[in-house]
Amino acid sequence: MPSIRTFATPERLIRPEIQALNAYHVPPASGLIKLDAMENPYGLPPALRDEIARAVADAAINRYPDAGAQQLKAGIRRVVDLPPGMDILLGNGSDEIIQILALAVAKPGAVLLSVEPSFVMYRMIALFAGMEYVGVPLRQDFSLDLEAMLAAIKREQPALVFLAYPNNPTGNLFDAAAVRQIIAAAPGLVVLDEAYYAFASDSFIPQLAHYENLLVMRTFSKLGMAGLRVGFLAGSAAWLSQLEKLRLPYNVGVLPQSVAAQLLAHHDLLLAQAESIKQERGR
Repeated sequence: MPSIRTFATPERLIRPEIQALNAYHVPPASGLIKLDAMENPYGLPPALRDEIARAVADAAINRYPDAGAQQLKAGIRRVVDLPPGMDILLGNGSDEIIQILALAVAKPGAVLLSVEPSFVMYRMIALFAGMEYVGVPLRQDFSLDLEAMLAAIKREQPALVFLAYPNNPTGNLFDAAAVRQIIAAAPGLVVLDEAYYAFASDSFIPQLAHYENLLVMRTFSKLGMAGLRVGFLAGSAAWLSQLEKLRLPYNVGVLPQSVAAQLLAHHDLLLAQAESIKQERGR
């Protein structure tokens, strides 16, 4: 008797929790004042645009990019005061770095913990990786509920804690002393997401050497490079050498590497634009 063939369908093969999702939707911005993506609205000076155009014209797009992105990493090290012994891992934006971190620690039953509201990709990528997501509500004034955070850490024993510093979308900078208590209490990795570092008055990068379980993540998207999709993770080689195993080869292309390196040579200009945005938002 011939066997009955079962055909592959999305309903049969795709995980139920993925089927229940909606794809990430970016609404059209035509005819609108575009604020939702929180991009730098300023353009570049003509001389810098010409400099970038020359670099792009000379880029070897027929070749795979430098796998180690040495020129770009050197530019990042020039503008970021990394403590001795710390290194960086590059990502295709911070989203890829979040995914690398989640995949690395996603043992059965592993928990990713963050606050609510915060960056939506923490929750989404936890689900993608098969982790349990736990969100701890902020207080009414959007400050950290330290007691609730510490209780959740003790109860859930999270493998991974994400804190946006400053927080996205609320815009406030959490109390640094409270953040230090969370790092000290966490049994797993704590990642501080400093995507908006140019708009903040504090950073945990200088403290990386003081905590064995601390990593700091940054993107250059909010500084004027959103179209390049360049982010990095800073921390000890002990962590980054393991995470590198999950980074896809050639994840940052020839053109993003070249243009980002050129722009980082003018980091002060980008910071000045961020300062102008800060002044405007206070009007």
